[in-house]
Amino acid sequence: MNRQFKPILGMLIFATGLNFSISSTANAHCQIPCGIYDDHLRVELMMEDVTTIYKALSEIDELSNKKDAQSQNQMVRWVVNKENHAQKIIETISNYFLTQRVKPSQKDYSERLEKHHLVIMLAMKAKQNTDISHAEALRKAVADLSPYYPAHEHERK
Repeated sequence: MNRQFKPILGMLIFATGLNFSISSTANAHCQIPCGIYDDHLRVELMMEDVTTIYKALSEIDELSNKKDAQSQNQMVRWVVNKENHAQKIIETISNYFLTQRVKPSQKDYSERLEKHHLVIMLAMKAKQNTDISHAEALRKAVADLSPYYPAHEHERK
């Protein structure tokens, strides 16, 4: 391995480990049927996470040819940011939609389950890669969930 890349690899390994140790909490929603959370808003927030992943990929690409310490530091920060937002999508699907909104009693249960699972798999791919095609596929998969969760006037108390 080239000597100049060893510090970068070390920083990435450290940042990834740190990322997993502090981002393992689920903030999607409690599992009490309170009627407060807005399903459509959850989809919009996941789309915002996808947009952040796009931004991170752009910044990582731009910084990848720079060798100065500040650029390497910023690149690590963008990698961590990309991973955090992909993880937020995974947690929203797993801890909110799959536990509360996708139900075996639904006529299209298998289709819904497949579409939600695809989002999780594509979010994982976005974490693992810097190819923009993974972010594009993730954006499409999240958008494909929108018809299940249309916008509506949500009563706030």
